[in-house]
Amino acid sequence: MAYVSIDGEKYEKELLDLAKKHTTGKGEGKLSKDEVADLFKSANDGQGVTETEKKTLAYIRNNFEFTDAAAKDFDGNFSNL
Repeated sequence: MAYVSIDGEKYEKELLDLAKKHTTGKGEGKLSKDEVADLFKSANDGQGVTETEKKTLAYIRNNFEFTDAAAKDFDGNFSNL
């Protein structure tokens, strides 16, 4: 698993890359419900969601734009981790 450091904090590179991929190119530049589902599927790829993955998801929530429906889904999924 690869990591990146942002402001001295360690985050999972795969999740950040996925969020960037979903918000660049075609589209409105916001994460959609399906893309949020992809993020949580990726985070839950092993024995569960690690603390680094949780921290990365929180970073994504605070630094990326979401559609209203996606934000609601994200918040609901995150609160269940």
